[in-house]
Amino acid sequence: MMLGLSKPKMIDFNKIKTYPLKERRNLVKLSDMNELNDKVEISKEKGLKELTDAIIKANKKNKKIILMMGGHVIKTGMSRYIIDLMKKGIINHVAMNGACSIHDFELAYIGETSEDVAENIENGSFGMIEETGKYLNDAIKQGAKENIGYGEAVGRMISEKKLKNKEISILANAYELGIPATVHVAIGTDIIHQHPSCDGAAIGKTSYQDFKIFTDSVSKMDEGVVINLGSAVILPEVFLKAITIARNLGYKVEKITAANIDMFNHYRPRVNVVERPTSLGGKGIIIIEKHQKSVPTLYKLILEGLNAEQNDKQHNKKIR
Repeated sequence: MMLGLSKPKMIDFNKIKTYPLKERRNLVKLSDMNELNDKVEISKEKGLKELTDAIIKANKKNKKIILMMGGHVIKTGMSRYIIDLMKKGIINHVAMNGACSIHDFELAYIGETSEDVAENIENGSFGMIEETGKYLNDAIKQGAKENIGYGEAVGRMISEKKLKNKEISILANAYELGIPATVHVAIGTDIIHQHPSCDGAAIGKTSYQDFKIFTDSVSKMDEGVVINLGSAVILPEVFLKAITIARNLGYKVEKITAANIDMFNHYRPRVNVVERPTSLGGKGIIIIEKHQKSVPTLYKLILEGLNAEQNDKQHNKKIR
């Protein structure tokens, strides 16, 4: 042992002060969430039509269509589009970062989410919400006991507790539909990690379980589609490792359509989602657009494509 070195100290999180969610000023409310029939500004990004064609083709062949998403997608009001595409059997796996699970829960619980970080960080109240930390951490700890993933554990909690606005929850809808919804976290990045009830081992176990579930979906993605919607770091890194594992285990994951949709052309999504994974013959698509325009436009194009498919089927039946 070297002289002069002492054991590192850990600060006591049990002394952290929390406060009720209803006392926080929230920037996003349920009334801000888009309805499916809202009039929106349509994006002119050509890549959206190309992506739609790939989605319709993959859906027709019953191939995997995976949506990876960041928290800003929920904060901009896009949840109902994603939920409806799950209900229609288009999206068959949703992967998200920890921020998504927090916004998803808070909207279901109180119909509001997203605090003023700049304001609350000054007095140390940023993220110190009692209910968000307790509900999510309790669900995660129970999930760890039962050997289920983070996404399923939280979705089940929102569903079974019948939270007031559970219909807006992506995780609860995925749970009720039996669609895999996985949550991929880095310890220390989410406000529930600040809470005295946080159990790092439970978070690690459930999120690692979700990594394996996600990798299973990726292993079945040949001729399928993966969309990275607004995750700049976490999901692109997780996806790159998942596709590597799938190929290492001998699964054929080559002809995939990989799209990145975001407001900025970040390095990791461009390289780890669009470029590297499609080098064996797949197709990469980059769409730079605000979520408020890209998501409703993609939703509209998919529905139009599905209707066209249905009309073609009915036409062919009449001819026969």
